[in-house]
Amino acid sequence: MKRLDCRLKYVLAFISLVCVLVYGQAQSSSEALTLLIKEVEDYSAYDSADFPLGVYQESLERKNAEFAEKQLGSLKKLSETDLSETELISKELLRFQLQNSIDEFTYKMYLNPIQADQGFHLNLNYRIKPILTYQGAKDYLNMLSAIPQYVDEHLVLLKEGLKQGLSQPKIIFNGYESTYDTHIVSDYSQSSFYSPITDLPAAMNQKQQDSVTNAAQVLIIEKVVPAFKKIKTFFETDYIPNTRTTTGVSETPNGIAFYQNRINYYTTTTEYTANDIHAIGLSEVARIKAEMEAIIKQVNFEGSFSDFLNFLRADAQFYASTGDELLMHARDIAKRIDAELPKYFKTLPRRPYGVKKVPDAIAPKYTAGRYSPPSSEDQPGFYLVNTYKLESRTLYTLPSLTAHEAVPGHHLQGSLNKEFGDSIPKFRRNMYLSAYGEGWALYTEFLGNELGIYTTPYEEFGKLTYEMWRACRLVVDTGIHVKGWSRSEVVDFMLNNTALSEHEINTETDRYIAWPGQALSYKMGELKIRELRKKAEKELGSKFNIRDFHEVILEQGTVTLPILERRVNAYINKTK
Repeated sequence: MKRLDCRLKYVLAFISLVCVLVYGQAQSSSEALTLLIKEVEDYSAYDSADFPLGVYQESLERKNAEFAEKQLGSLKKLSETDLSETELISKELLRFQLQNSIDEFTYKMYLNPIQADQGFHLNLNYRIKPILTYQGAKDYLNMLSAIPQYVDEHLVLLKEGLKQGLSQPKIIFNGYESTYDTHIVSDYSQSSFYSPITDLPAAMNQKQQDSVTNAAQVLIIEKVVPAFKKIKTFFETDYIPNTRTTTGVSETPNGIAFYQNRINYYTTTTEYTANDIHAIGLSEVARIKAEMEAIIKQVNFEGSFSDFLNFLRADAQFYASTGDELLMHARDIAKRIDAELPKYFKTLPRRPYGVKKVPDAIAPKYTAGRYSPPSSEDQPGFYLVNTYKLESRTLYTLPSLTAHEAVPGHHLQGSLNKEFGDSIPKFRRNMYLSAYGEGWALYTEFLGNELGIYTTPYEEFGKLTYEMWRACRLVVDTGIHVKGWSRSEVVDFMLNNTALSEHEINTETDRYIAWPGQALSYKMGELKIRELRKKAEKELGSKFNIRDFHEVILEQGTVTLPILERRVNAYINKTK
């Protein structure tokens, strides 16, 4: 009996020690936050190795939302007494991310996984990448094999969304057949999904190459093409004929609350209503238009503002004659900017970027250009330039587009965000908030004046027309989703105030209709960054240093606008 008591005493002592080691450490707010972040980062509702394209089911969405709710409850109880600035930022960003996971389930966003130029089937185009190893080839084949299930799960969600009135409006689907018809081929060699197979790495032996090639041929004909045929039948028979005829999201169930939720998410604040943003947009449009008219006067153009826009849209001097020429201009601008970066930035990314055309399969409904981040550690980022319909790709806007999408815009900011290492948590290195990321990229178009990338009055006008474009977004996005604007009203407003081509205005309009609130993030973020810079310059005078200011904006990676404002205010006070 005494021996048993002795053993029990040792067991209890051991349990006490474990409690001290585990729960004692968790009494530290810093340690508790680290454990909570790790739990969120490691969470997965399924084994990704078994589902290379993911799982898309309502039950899984519910499970993810329940997990987020639980973690958010734990986060709210966490004390902030001993947290560093970086940890406080991590806590606030984790709260923001978890709340959005809950909101996305609440508003059933998973039932509407398509947009005008993005969506579940369009995302498969980004899976077509060079194969570098035999394991990479096997992973690619597994991805092709998973496409039918991936498609089936999304069609179930789309059917339910259609049933509940949570679909996209019919008006955005003109020409939508291009998003799937291109993948319906009778010869496997004509499929875009076969292109990586034509250039297998030399490190693979002949037996491996033959095996991969044969498997890819079968998968494309027996799985990939039938999946896209199913997509075509669904959209043309079930979805498009039966989808809603209204335009704004406020006309869908719970749509007004949903739009305000998206305003809060895409501006990362709760201080704006749709009416506030609409008014800001109209004010910005008036300011920018005055600057545009000054340039029209500078180049001695005789005619009205509308006449000048028509001149820009029609004159051959403003367009490239071939896709290669357009890419050449983009590369030239990018390299000229590269040389100026050290004057304005203390920290530059190690990761390089390339310039290439938008894939043909997605080009017709795609915007003028976009940044595509690295797909893996051994890949660069890419600045994608749309060479489709060259008569709509103006050269005088190319400097602004290049600064925005490549450097010092998305590539510089996004690459730095990935290169922080362990100094910030993984979830923050992978985080993207449009108000910050798009706000920064639009700010760099303004910075282009100092970088010297605008070499003619027309390129200066191009910068202003891009800025006007983002200001117009504030007006038309809120106009569509709250004020009942029709698609034609949006197109007319854009035609009358920007020099964008009619084709680009039409693709952009469909995007605003299909993606409520996202278009607000660009201008709202840029306005905040420019406001903060103006404040720093005014209060610091000769002590203001542009490289220091940019370091403050970028050194904590992606943050909300309220966090950014606190950081700049602290920088001003410290420098004083």
